[in-house]
Amino acid sequence: MKKFKLLALPVLALIVLSSCTSVRVLSDYDKEVNFSSYKSYAFYKTGIDKAQISDLDKKRILRAIESEMAAKGFVKSENPDVLVSIFTKEREQVDVYSNNFGWGMGGGFGGWGWGGFGPGFGWGGFGPGWGGNNVSTRTEGSLYIDFIDTEKRELVWQGKGDGTLNTTRNIEKKELRIKKFVSEILTQYPPNAVASK
Repeated sequence: MKKFKLLALPVLALIVLSSCTSVRVLSDYDKEVNFSSYKSYAFYKTGIDKAQISDLDKKRILRAIESEMAAKGFVKSENPDVLVSIFTKEREQVDVYSNNFGWGMGGGFGGWGWGGFGPGFGWGGFGPGWGGNNVSTRTEGSLYIDFIDTEKRELVWQGKGDGTLNTTRNIEKKELRIKKFVSEILTQYPPNAVASK
């Protein structure tokens, strides 16, 4: 029986760790809009400039959006059908948990940041505990992608991804995580395709 318990701990740790890497996605849209009429896009610089993340991470997000938009058949244009904008939100949570033996994890909401300069995504508090109270914090944020009808100047679709991005010095891992965020959000577009699934 002891052998089973010892093997169960790493499996449990793996399940918890994998669940922390997911991106939770929601989208909302104007049901009166014919989304099949949109074929071209441009980035809405005014909105993107307000996103409070590093310029390097903005570039990473925009490159990921460009890749996803091309895969959906969109072309960048000087005279676009839709403008694409982004913004971010952050939350921070501190957890106190008691742990006499075994593994423990602190969860919570934290500040938004894609790394680089300023706050970064991350979470802590997962590891062996040998008694007493442990405190952990983690960072969770939201990335919003907005589609604005150029002619009407109205928001017609919004996708939101919530999740964590571990603070890492590994640029490749950071870029892969950003691509995952953007890809997961844009799977919700166009809304008619999502509804028919």
